[in-house]
Amino acid sequence: MPTVVRDLMSAPAVTCEAGTSLAEVARTMRDAGIGSVIVTERGKVAGILTERDLLRAAAAATVASAESVELWMTANPDVLGPDEEVGAAWISLAHHNYRHLPVVDGHELVGVVSLRDLMGMARLRPADEHGTEIPAGLEGVVAAETELGDVRGEEGFFHYRRYSAVDLAARRSLEDVWYLLLEGELPDAGEARRFAADVAQRRALTPGLAEMLPEVAKQGSPFEVLRTAVSLLGAELGWRPTHDIDGAELRAQTLRLCSVVPTIMAAAYNLGEGRAPVEPRTDLSSAANYLWMVTGEEPTPLDARAVEQYQILTIDHGFNASTFTARVITSTGADLAAAVCGAIGALSGPLHGGAPSRALAMLDEIGSADQADSWLRGAVERGDRVMGFGHRVYKTDDPRSLFLRDVARFLGGPLVELAEKVERTAVDVLADMKPGRRLFTNVEFYAGVVMSTCGLPREMFTPTFAAGRVIGWSAHVIEQAAHNRLIRPSARYTGPSPPVPVPDP
Repeated sequence: MPTVVRDLMSAPAVTCEAGTSLAEVARTMRDAGIGSVIVTERGKVAGILTERDLLRAAAAATVASAESVELWMTANPDVLGPDEEVGAAWISLAHHNYRHLPVVDGHELVGVVSLRDLMGMARLRPADEHGTEIPAGLEGVVAAETELGDVRGEEGFFHYRRYSAVDLAARRSLEDVWYLLLEGELPDAGEARRFAADVAQRRALTPGLAEMLPEVAKQGSPFEVLRTAVSLLGAELGWRPTHDIDGAELRAQTLRLCSVVPTIMAAAYNLGEGRAPVEPRTDLSSAANYLWMVTGEEPTPLDARAVEQYQILTIDHGFNASTFTARVITSTGADLAAAVCGAIGALSGPLHGGAPSRALAMLDEIGSADQADSWLRGAVERGDRVMGFGHRVYKTDDPRSLFLRDVARFLGGPLVELAEKVERTAVDVLADMKPGRRLFTNVEFYAGVVMSTCGLPREMFTPTFAAGRVIGWSAHVIEQAAHNRLIRPSARYTGPSPPVPVPDP
């Protein structure tokens, strides 16, 4: 079982009021043999005062008997829940350069965890073993190098190559960003036209896939069908292992795959609805053609651009689960179809790719702005997850959410108005019920609002994500194959000590 904060924290925490003098707090720390005191206001955590703060005050020639704690404390510090894994404590302490963190269970201060507590759990390991504790979910572990982009979660910033992803979404087309990931540079006007025309010509289903898709589409959702369809496509086109082909052949395969994936999913959706697939058009942009194939109607430029911007923002996002899966499979030398099928499988999990429809379902349950406060408070009291809030990487505003909120506002409509009200209410409710635990909307919250407003049915939300992300997966497959080394990490055995005698039957 993973170690949680409750296992390490000191309890009860020593507290004081904000008006307490520094001299009194210094005596309390000395007598208790502790390095920090939690400052409370009406029973809630208001701040933390540490030995380091006392030293700062002394260096400023402060009169300890006259100065109050509130002038020198760290106000509104991060807090931890008692059942959070210790990896969260490490991250928060490292990010803020803290040495102590309050532990809060609901409204109640239940303890304090310190850097010393965390160091105390370190265990001796064999000399050839790297590191001590394994971060849960490999959080913060650098597994490879990439030139494709990065996510700087503490800053609320991410980029593709050397360009801000948000700036690219505001100023360039999906095809331009696709070109950037493949070639390393943004295209000029002529290159952009040629590239857009090239990929548009690759959108049609292959003959074998077109013949088999009606039967396959009866077996599941469009996204479930995609896994089988990509495998069939690779087999029909004879894609060989990446280990056995050069970069030019692999690049051509990725262009074909990324161009036809939207066609596969739109066809699967229409077949599932009892309609014939809508043939792709070469005179439309990738996003506009996708909307055309799903709905059978040519989209407005506003709707096409909104969906395009969403896809640009989600083409790539660091070493997320699906991207990492694609790279691991590629590292074995497997073919492109195998790598992308693995990525699709990872994306199918509700913790990775399924949240836009879930966030929209939450808005449905809330129903109206005047119900938001009571609904959200009930959810928090029950310990339910508030969909569309919080992110594994971002510790501040998710820049994709901020951008899509503006897109949603531009589109307008009652759903957008409800979403904004729920967002504001959720922030207030979480601040009140989970003090010190600041949560922000993530990309999924407004993604569902934008896609729904543009006419996409909910079962196509994750497929729409995949229609853009397959470009990022493919770029990572190319990069992994070009400088390949088999990804083969180690595991730490935690079972009973071997060997023991094998009993006779």
